[in-house]
Amino acid sequence: MAEKHCFVNHGGWAGAAALAAAAALLLAGCGGKQPAAVREAIPVMATTVAQKDVPLQVKAIGTVEAYSTVAVRSNVTGEITAVHFTEGQDVKKGELIFTIDRRPFEAALNQAEANLARDTAQAANAVTQSERYTHLVQQGVVSRDQADSYRTAAETAKAVVQADQAAVEKAKVDLSYCSIYSPISGRTGNLMIHQGNLVKANDTPIMVNINQITPIYVTFSIPEQNLPEVKKYMAQGKLKVQAHIPNDPQPAEGVLSFVDNTVDTATGTIKLKGTFANQDRRLWPGQFVDSVLTLATQPNAIVVPSQAVQNGQQGQFVFVIKPDLTVESRPVTVGRSVDNQSIIEAGLHAGERVVTDGQLRLVPGAKVEIKNNSRAVSNEGPALPGAGS
Repeated sequence: MAEKHCFVNHGGWAGAAALAAAAALLLAGCGGKQPAAVREAIPVMATTVAQKDVPLQVKAIGTVEAYSTVAVRSNVTGEITAVHFTEGQDVKKGELIFTIDRRPFEAALNQAEANLARDTAQAANAVTQSERYTHLVQQGVVSRDQADSYRTAAETAKAVVQADQAAVEKAKVDLSYCSIYSPISGRTGNLMIHQGNLVKANDTPIMVNINQITPIYVTFSIPEQNLPEVKKYMAQGKLKVQAHIPNDPQPAEGVLSFVDNTVDTATGTIKLKGTFANQDRRLWPGQFVDSVLTLATQPNAIVVPSQAVQNGQQGQFVFVIKPDLTVESRPVTVGRSVDNQSIIEAGLHAGERVVTDGQLRLVPGAKVEIKNNSRAVSNEGPALPGAGS
């Protein structure tokens, strides 16, 4: 029994030794693969730092407004005998758009002219009588009271003639109101009153609205903290305004033409207007657009995509790719940021490459593999801080 027990112990020692040797080989194998894992390149996306002129802009949502709007009403009472346009038609200034029945006003004019002729003749006779009695008074034939009476009658007749002349002028004006002409060049809206309807002077619904759309306004509001910059650059010349129309790649261009005289205390914003020629009719009253007010241009700015900038305990930084495809963490100073772009005031130079995606796996000195071509940076410039979008 003792020998058998010894044999079993020897077998256990041999198994332990074999197990230890296998463990040593496994550890050696693992130790050999660990440096290869460290040296493995991390896939990232990158772009090249650009240097270019960047506009200083203020962005806001704008509303297109007609340059001028006229609500056409009738100045006289009468029946509409003709409508000389169709709804939605463009009309020119001075173009005939409505005709009101002229016959009552022509009759009134004829009557006023007849009254004027009658009273003019009577006034002439009264003047003649007054002059005759003036001579008779000088000759002592009639009393002075009689001469004064005829002179008063002559003056009264002259006043009646003046009143008749005014009545004739009024009748002519009323007759002219029977033909309604467009006061502006623009586009007509919905027709409210049709041929055959009776209209009343100053007491009728609007007959039609006419909007002037060439040129046209774009109205937008900006935060009041941007007002000093706007005033500063306005003093140096006209400021350009762009209107970006939905589903239209080409923005309309105009100039800033109006700054309101007060800040809205409820919203902390101030209203501005840009004037656009709008010859192509791309802007339409009531339309919403993205307004971009360009104040100035910052030359030779260093620009990177905003996703390249990371936030750390020491502040903002980017991973810069060195020529040997290792990365370094470099602190940067960011100026303005908008439209997924950031202007770097310090920390980068044009031509350097920075990581834009994959930063979570990176540490300084890590090897990287760039999985994309360098992406071009958009030409649109960043906006002022606090500007709407």
